[in-house]
Amino acid sequence: MGWWRSDLADGIRKHGFRRWYERELISSHAHLVLTFLCMVGLLGGFEVYDRSAPLGDQVVTGIAVLLSAAIGLWALRRYLFLLLHAETTANQAVCPQCGAYARFDVVAGPQQPEADAVAVRCRGCAQVWTITR
Repeated sequence: MGWWRSDLADGIRKHGFRRWYERELISSHAHLVLTFLCMVGLLGGFEVYDRSAPLGDQVVTGIAVLLSAAIGLWALRRYLFLLLHAETTANQAVCPQCGAYARFDVVAGPQQPEADAVAVRCRGCAQVWTITR
C-alpha cells in the first residue's frame, strides 16, 4: 500500500474531494513561493559574495548560496509532485456512468481492488470506480 493512497483516502474522507483538492493546490503553491524565495536568496548570495572578503565571510556566503540552491530545488520538485498528483486525481474524479464531478465517497474496507488505487462510489448513481496514481 502506497503512502499517497492512505493520505488520499483519509483526506477525501475527512474533508471531501473538493477541499482535499484545494488543500493540495495550496500546499503545492506554497512550495512554489518557497522556490521563489530561495531564488531571491540565491541571487542575493551571488550579489554579496566578494573574493576580497575574509575567508570566513566567503565560507558563510557560500554555505548560504548552497543551502538556498538545495532548498529551492527540493521545493520545486515538491511543487511539481503535489501539483501533478492533484491534477491526475482530479482528472479521474468524474463518474464514468453519470458524469458527476467530485461527488463520490471512498469505499471502505477490503474492497479496494489494487494496491495503488482508491475505490470510490458515486453519490448520485452508486457507480464504483477506482482512482489510480
